Amino acid sequence: MKALKLGVGLLALLSGAYLFGAGGYHLVKKIALETAPGSGQYFDYILVDNPARRVYLSHGTDMKVLNADSYAVVGTITGFKRNHGVALVPDLGKGFITDGEAEKVIVFDMKTFKTTGEIKADKDTDYIMYEPVSKRVFAFNGSAHNITVIDPAKESVIGTVPLSGVPEQAVADGKGMIYDNIETSNEVIALDSKTLQIKAHYPVAPCGQPVSMAMDREHRRLFIGCRGPKLLVVMNADTGKLIGEPFPIGDRVDTNVFDPATGLLLASTREGTIHVYHEDSPDKISVVETVKSEFGAKTMGLDPKTHNVWVTTSDFGPAPPKTEKQPNPQPVAKPGTFRALVYGTK
Repeated sequence: MKALKLGVGLLALLSGAYLFGAGGYHLVKKIALETAPGSGQYFDYILVDNPARRVYLSHGTDMKVLNADSYAVVGTITGFKRNHGVALVPDLGKGFITDGEAEKVIVFDMKTFKTTGEIKADKDTDYIMYEPVSKRVFAFNGSAHNITVIDPAKESVIGTVPLSGVPEQAVADGKGMIYDNIETSNEVIALDSKTLQIKAHYPVAPCGQPVSMAMDREHRRLFIGCRGPKLLVVMNADTGKLIGEPFPIGDRVDTNVFDPATGLLLASTREGTIHVYHEDSPDKISVVETVKSEFGAKTMGLDPKTHNVWVTTSDFGPAPPKTEKQPNPQPVAKPGTFRALVYGTK
């Protein structure tokens, strides 16, 4: 038994050395990308399609598609007002992209990247995901405070789930349950993807404004990033109990990813930090490092094959003056400066 423990410990040590080397995560590649039509410079969620080795990058009026290995642009999906996220249904060969300003979900062909249809959603349609147990697509509508549920085969709306506030990043547990951050009510909901019933409401205090989420599906742990106060917390997905002490993080977190092969959890923030943690056990998370990226790089995608992470950003100008409609204006991205940054440990 002692020899077995020593062997496991040595394996963990070697794994850590292999992953991090002397310097941990570092910039592997910077990829300059063309300006979107109409100078669309907004950017949001990133999705890595590992089987197809493609990376989808939200970019305002278009969606850039890159080869995950060569970094070459292999496609561009156009015709949006302001897109946010993408969900893929490989069995149907279809992709679904949210257009928040148009209040629609756009359907495209995964081979040709041509748009083939559109589905009415609701105000500020934002995050989107495919849930494989129910075989449904879920579009999370921010200012409408609801979820549009879509039959991807028929490209039609099945129903609408009302929510207590603004929904943000969500995860599926692989067993039919969806967990979603509700930013304005400071809670996580558990939604049955088949019945469309909300089964639980879990408060996130001392966290506030929960935005980003990832999940260790094997151990039933949710990793939740909050903007006010700026914390990352770990939650038991079955009980809603918070585990351990919260971790301080940078300003305006927007995405978390979890890599089950390495046990690494990463959270990206707009201030230009990527916080890296390791899940030592289901009830113990350790800080590994904080990586300096670039201002604005708040959304992130994980490549399960290389264990690299992708973020996007641009150059920014000053925030416009405050107005009654916009009391908290943000720095404005400069057209023609959109880029992807790839960080890895090799």
